[in-house]
Amino acid sequence: MNAMKIPKLFYAFAVFTCAAIYAVYVKWNLDFKTKAADNDLENLLHSETSRTDQAVLYGIMFDAGSTGTRIHIFQFTQKPKEIPRLIHETFRALKPGLSAYVDNIDKSAQGINELLTVAKEDVPRELWKSTPLVLKATAGLRLLPGEKAQQLLHKVKDIFQESPFLVRNDCVSVMDGTDEGISAWITVNFLTDSLNVPRKRCVGMLDLGGGSIQITFSPSTEAVLESSSAGRITSFQMFNTTYHLYSYSYLGLGLMSARLGILGGVEGQALKEGEELTSSCLSPGFQGEWEHAKILYKIKGQKAGKSLFESCSEEVAKLISRKVHRTDEVKDLDFYAFSYYYDLAVDAGLIDNDKGGTLAVSEFETAAKNVCKTMEVQQGEHPFLCMDLTYVSLLLEELGFPKSHILKLARKINNTETSWALGAILYYMDSLHKLQY
Repeated sequence: MNAMKIPKLFYAFAVFTCAAIYAVYVKWNLDFKTKAADNDLENLLHSETSRTDQAVLYGIMFDAGSTGTRIHIFQFTQKPKEIPRLIHETFRALKPGLSAYVDNIDKSAQGINELLTVAKEDVPRELWKSTPLVLKATAGLRLLPGEKAQQLLHKVKDIFQESPFLVRNDCVSVMDGTDEGISAWITVNFLTDSLNVPRKRCVGMLDLGGGSIQITFSPSTEAVLESSSAGRITSFQMFNTTYHLYSYSYLGLGLMSARLGILGGVEGQALKEGEELTSSCLSPGFQGEWEHAKILYKIKGQKAGKSLFESCSEEVAKLISRKVHRTDEVKDLDFYAFSYYYDLAVDAGLIDNDKGGTLAVSEFETAAKNVCKTMEVQQGEHPFLCMDLTYVSLLLEELGFPKSHILKLARKINNTETSWALGAILYYMDSLHKLQY
């Protein structure tokens, strides 16, 4: 009987042990799956957070122009491995320009400090030390004697170094025309998202200033790179990409300088007593005064045997003949045109002043013919409009644009001013490795 009980007890114990082991196994397995599920969810959430995580960056660019000093405070967001996105810009401007303080350099500090106060209010305090502060000077300081320009720049640099922002040795400099063109090209292609879309063709940039013009585009063929002189081709790295650009600035072919040249004047040289400048691009009976680069000129219209447009075209052709390099590839690219291209199109009624628009190159010529014909009998509101429109139509033709080519004219792209300042600060921040991809 006892011999029978032992096996029964053993059997009962074995069954109980197996049941306990099974229960433990089931519980462990459930716990493991629950933890795995929790971990997967946590990893998923972390992954989503990583995908949506973005850095907030600021950059401050001072534009020291001939008529005023402007501050652009740009706010960007950037996701890992992506090109930054502009989400806000603060803009302020003060007059006069830095060059007005050439004989009283210390007085320039007030305006610079006033604009720096705007930056301190706009940029979060915790980001001050990581926010680059830069000033680029353009035409106003380029026209000053080198020593006086450097004294002004040293003063600005001293003020910058006392600020709480990120300041490096190259924080203050004078831009040349080509740098201005490249920076504007970066701005346009950044705002049109052309830099962020693989294989999307970048757009070209045309800028007609007062003293110079710039043309910048990305050649799609090696032939353009090989056939162009070294001074017209430039390469730079940004956003982990190397860009090869055709970029050239024609000094003396800006609209105001061109007017002076067409009239027969010499840059920086005043007229003698009783002298006046004449041109058949003005209404025949016109007499007046025109100020350029702080020199006042007496100007007068001149009757010609041909129509006003024809005679004016001949004068313009003499000015730009053999000065402009024609590039056939521009006919295959989209171009944005800015500054006086825009203003003249508005004055001629070709585009809306606020919205801008698109127009064919031939429309400048058509407008020139119409305006010149009207000005043969009456002077009109804009005495230079016949001259200016004729100049632009011939200039675009000399640059290589067919009359059928469509240009885009805009002051803003995606509600952002198409200033070179945005492109310049993007390039500067990239060179500091502030932007990560």
